[in-house]
Amino acid sequence: MNKEKVYGYLCAYCIGRKCVTSSQTLEKTLNLSGNELRKQINALRREAVPIASSSAGYFYAENAAELYATIRSLKKMRRGLDAAIAGLEQALEKFGDAP
Repeated sequence: MNKEKVYGYLCAYCIGRKCVTSSQTLEKTLNLSGNELRKQINALRREAVPIASSSAGYFYAENAAELYATIRSLKKMRRGLDAAIAGLEQALEKFGDAP
């Protein structure tokens, strides 16, 4: 149900980067926690719903360029997470009792 609320709101009020809505506004409007909102956005994206984002918030992508910018941003985040994981794995080796 929450997924449909998020989808419906973005399609009705947030088409394109020009109508970006902050996560805080979406949380209040849809009565969702930040964690729940991110979970639903992720689920919709996995179903090929073109939900884009920027530092200002979320919006329903109006064109390929908006969506591609989000893809680039997510890939950059993934590289950062991969680097953090690699660093922690190196730190784990220093403990000497890694599983």
